[in-house]
Amino acid sequence: MAKITVPTSKDIYIEVDGKKLAVVESYRAFTKRESKNIEAFGSENPVATVSGKCTYSLELKKVLIINDSDFDKIDFYNLSNFNLMIVKPDCRIIYSGCEWSDITESGDLSKPCIETVNIIASKRMVL
Repeated sequence: MAKITVPTSKDIYIEVDGKKLAVVESYRAFTKRESKNIEAFGSENPVATVSGKCTYSLELKKVLIINDSDFDKIDFYNLSNFNLMIVKPDCRIIYSGCEWSDITESGDLSKPCIETVNIIASKRMVL
């Protein structure tokens, strides 16, 4: 019988210097690739399409900073060049060179958390 594991929030996390900084409840990933049509003189239709660079943006929901003494002094708003790791049953997806573009924060007495973080990543790897 095959073992099936379902990713949980502990499987989606932000990593700094190889250590988990925060866990993420859910995410949405957007990949955009620039493409150009190559046209020939006198031709009505393009003769080819050339793909360009990819850009990666992600929307993270419910980001909860892990209470760890190593990260007590880290301000999430000053965070730069971090990794986002998404662990799935059959692979790991690593977005590296991440920078946040906007943050929406909310909290109550029991659980302060960052509600939404939009980030831009420079690289995506599947392991």
